[in-house]
Amino acid sequence: MKFFIDTANLAQIKEANELSILDGVTTNPSLMAKEGIKGDKNVKRHYLEICKLVDGDVSAEVIATDYESMIHEGEELAILHPNIVVKVPCIKEGIRAIKYFTKKGIKTNCTLVFSLGQALLAAKAGATYVSPFVGRLDDISTDGVDLIRQIVDVYNYYNYDTQVIAASIRHTMHIIQCLEVGADVVTCPLSAIVGLLKHPLTDSGLATFLADHKRVNNE
Repeated sequence: MKFFIDTANLAQIKEANELSILDGVTTNPSLMAKEGIKGDKNVKRHYLEICKLVDGDVSAEVIATDYESMIHEGEELAILHPNIVVKVPCIKEGIRAIKYFTKKGIKTNCTLVFSLGQALLAAKAGATYVSPFVGRLDDISTDGVDLIRQIVDVYNYYNYDTQVIAASIRHTMHIIQCLEVGADVVTCPLSAIVGLLKHPLTDSGLATFLADHKRVNNE
C-alpha cells in the first residue's frame, strides 16, 4: 500500500517525508484555504513547493466544473511539474475531462467518489487514481470501507489499471481496514500515519529495556 498525506501544510508534508514512507500528497481547495493560500499564482507556487519536498505524485485539483475550463486548468497544472496529478471531480464533465487527459498522457485522480458506479465510469475513462471518500460515507451511516472492497474487487475482475485511493481517512483504524480490503493507496492526515506506530506494549517494553540498561550500568 502507498501512503499519501492529505494536506497542503508544508511542515506536515516534510515531517511525513522524513519518516521515509511517504509516496505522495493529495490536496484540495479546502486544504489550500486552510493554509491561507489564496489566488491562482500563489496556489501554483504552493504546488511547486510541495513537489520539491516529495518524490511522488501530487494531486492538484481543478476548480472548474465545465468541460472546457477543466481542460484549461488541468493542462496548466500538469505543466507545473512532472509529478502533478490532475484531480477532477466525479461529475459528467469530469469523466469527459479524464478521458481527454488520459489521451494526452496526463495523470488524473477522480475525486468525490461515493459509489461503485462512479468508480466504474472513472476507470473506463482511464483515471490513474480514483478516490472514494471513506469517512464521509461513514458519517451518513454507510460503510465506506466496504465501498473500497467493492471497487477493488471489480477493478481486479475486469483488469482495470486505475488505482484505488482510500480518501477521507479519519483515524488509524481506517488505514488498517482499507489495507485489509486491498486499497492501493491511503491518503490521510499525518496523525493517522503516526498513529500506526502507537502500541502500549511497545511503550512499556521500551521503558523496561531502558530501565534495565540504566540498572546494569549503575546509572
